[in-house]
Amino acid sequence: PENEYQTLCETVGGTYVNISMTSKHRINPFDLPKPFDQKEANTSELLRENIITLTGLMGLMLGKLNPQEESIIDKALLTCYEIKGITPDIKNPYEYEMPTMTDLQKILYSMEGGQDMANRLERYTTGTYSGLFGTQTNVDLSTGMICFCIRDLEPILRPMAMYILLNFIWSRVRSNLRKRMLVIDEAWNIVQHEDSGRFLHNLIKRSRKYYMGITT
Repeated sequence: PENEYQTLCETVGGTYVNISMTSKHRINPFDLPKPFDQKEANTSELLRENIITLTGLMGLMLGKLNPQEESIIDKALLTCYEIKGITPDIKNPYEYEMPTMTDLQKILYSMEGGQDMANRLERYTTGTYSGLFGTQTNVDLSTGMICFCIRDLEPILRPMAMYILLNFIWSRVRSNLRKRMLVIDEAWNIVQHEDSGRFLHNLIKRSRKYYMGITT
C-alpha cells in the first residue's frame, strides 16, 4: 500500500504494476484461467467458480446482496459469457474475448429486477470509477517478481482491487504450476469484508496444491 516493495522489485528486474485510476494497467475480473492440464479442462467448472467469485465482487461493489439479487446476478453473469460465445460445453474458453463490467450492466438493465443494480454499477462503468475494472487485461506476468501497488487508489476501492488482484493471481497460478510465494501486505483490507475474507480463506486452503505459499 505504500510502495514498500518497489525498490526490491525493480532491483531484481521484476514487473511493478500500479493499480490506480490514472494507471495504464488494467485487469478484467471476468478473465477465465487457462488450465495447466488440457485433458482435465472443464469449462463448466471454470465458469461456475468464476461466477461465484464475481458474485462476491458484486457484494463489495454494490453492497450486501439479498437472495433475489444474488439470483439475478447469477443469471446475468452467465448471460455475459454466453453473449461472447462462452458456454459450459465449449473447449478453450480462454481463447474467446472476455465480457466486461459494461456488458454486465447492459444485461442487468434488460432484466426484470436488475435495473437498480445496473444503476448502482454505473459508477464503475461510466461514472467516477469507470475504466478501472471495466476493460480488458493488459498486465504482463512473465517476469520472476511481480508487485501490485494500490497506494494511489481511493480507500473505498482498495478492498475491491485486492479481491480482483487475488483472483487474477490465482487464475495464473493454476495455469502454470511452479513454486511461488504470494505476499499480501495489509491483508486486513481483505478480511474486514465477508466475501473477500472468505475468498482469501479458500485461497490459502487450496494454494499448497499448486505449489504456492502465502504470507499475510
